[in-house]
Amino acid sequence: MKRYSEMSKDELLKLKNQLEAEFEDVKGKGLKLDMSRGKPAAEQLDLGKELLDIVNGESDLKAENGLDTRNYGGPEGIPEAKALMAEMVGTKPENVIVFGNSSLNVMFDTVSRAMTHGIMGNTPWAKLDHFKFLCPAPGYDRHFRVTEYFGAELVTVPMLEDGPDMDMVEKLVSEDDSIKGIWCVPKYSNPTGTVYSDEVVRRFANLKPAAKDFRIFWDNAYCVHDLYEDNQPQILDILSECEKAGNPDMVFEFASTSKVSFAGGGVSMMAASPANLAEVKKHMSTQTIGHDKINQLRHARYFKNMDGIKAHMMKHAASLRPKFEAVLNVLESDLGGLGIGTWTKPLGGYFISFDAMEGCAKAIVAKAKEAGLVMTGAGATYPYGNDPKDSNIRIAPSYPTPEELAVAGKVFVLSVKLVSVDKLLQEA
Repeated sequence: MKRYSEMSKDELLKLKNQLEAEFEDVKGKGLKLDMSRGKPAAEQLDLGKELLDIVNGESDLKAENGLDTRNYGGPEGIPEAKALMAEMVGTKPENVIVFGNSSLNVMFDTVSRAMTHGIMGNTPWAKLDHFKFLCPAPGYDRHFRVTEYFGAELVTVPMLEDGPDMDMVEKLVSEDDSIKGIWCVPKYSNPTGTVYSDEVVRRFANLKPAAKDFRIFWDNAYCVHDLYEDNQPQILDILSECEKAGNPDMVFEFASTSKVSFAGGGVSMMAASPANLAEVKKHMSTQTIGHDKINQLRHARYFKNMDGIKAHMMKHAASLRPKFEAVLNVLESDLGGLGIGTWTKPLGGYFISFDAMEGCAKAIVAKAKEAGLVMTGAGATYPYGNDPKDSNIRIAPSYPTPEELAVAGKVFVLSVKLVSVDKLLQEA
């Protein structure tokens, strides 16, 4: 079929009638499909059920340093959990603090501490007239929401094929001391699946920010979430790169096992320089006596090391890969060559990023919902929920069954076609 933009008005009207008939047929089926968030499917959660049996009433509950995990103490995390999490992100155990189940919680707390007490003797952000945060977009809506919640001015930075637009990042942070940080998902970025190149990581490490308390919030959420055993891109360790560049304190790195073991039942971590960690520990001593060390012990004994994590993640990949490929196949077969959309083909992570014709994303999401398919709200991948081009849509293939995905894919492409035809007719 020819590109929609090359069709005459009569051809477009004929196509619209045909598509509307198909859409009414789908709508009449009363579908209830959900591709709104990147939740693991039940079969993925079942993969880790044995983890629940690793520790029980008969178990030795002491950590390898002799600490009784049932009791208070060990606020930094037990040694074996620190070692496991450090290996997962590619750093050293002494750089790591292990927290509770949620890395988003740790990120929120990190911004909150900067608001109330400042970073390393600098003015608390809450006492500034205003402060800014850089937000590579399309990006993760919950990141943006954290800094928006605390009153930051969110500044959009375009995402390129190898990471954020570093020319823009370098210029902004070097000239404006009100810019206090940037959100980053360096491997399989949400939602584009972008993997930061070595050059991008090094340019981050070599930033020369005007603000002494500028921090890179490096959310390494998908560091082990590869879809293919024979194609696993690696990223440089940001901590060691910052150290080499003479900027050891410039980064806070975060990760968790939320989509490795159990969503909401894993362990999270922060990795940072000794100076940063010392300050975090000082605040933690007031905030908590310690996190769930029994869960840390459970994870350390179950996964043991990076080999254990990798083997487990290939089981996740076996569940996820066919779903991603099913969606990509539908997009290619039904939309390929029509000129009404482009999409990413990620090697890992949880999302596919789709760009519709400008001004169409909200209408497409609304149209899909009309037929029973719920998707992430259009605009969510941009600061303030405002996509200036109204074109980006995040597709989350993980939760539906393969059978549901086949139907959802058809609903989505039908919605894209209908909205695109309407737009072209309005312009004709």
